[in-house]
Amino acid sequence: MSNEVLNVGQVRIHSGSVTREDAMREAADILESAGAVTSAYFDAMQQREVTVSTYMGNELAIPHGTNETKDSILDSALSFVRYDGGVDWGGEPVTFVVGIAGKGDEHLEILSQIALIFSEDDEVARLKEATTPEELFALLSSVNDR
Repeated sequence: MSNEVLNVGQVRIHSGSVTREDAMREAADILESAGAVTSAYFDAMQQREVTVSTYMGNELAIPHGTNETKDSILDSALSFVRYDGGVDWGGEPVTFVVGIAGKGDEHLEILSQIALIFSEDDEVARLKEATTPEELFALLSSVNDR
């Protein structure tokens, strides 16, 4: 696997809405398809969510596993899904669900890249305006610069 944590195949856009659990399932499935996590990772995401919400503000949620479940992470990767109908994330409105799997401490670097993108309202607006996964990926490609 290359050291790119995100490729265009891990970026999706949905016009509708889903439940928080379905959004986490899709995030885990994308990471599993990328070869980054085992099938146990979805349960790890759910365990994390019970402990602390992964809602980050600015319509962003970053579901990820717990420290106790790091053995289900095989490689570092991201999934990025935009739900134009929104997701109710424990009472918070979410448009962007970014699944993250970080090998070792790499998740900290990856999280800081995501935080940089989402700290700029103009960037978030551009992410909302992108019409294809390819356009979204182009806006997000800086996450691979680590």
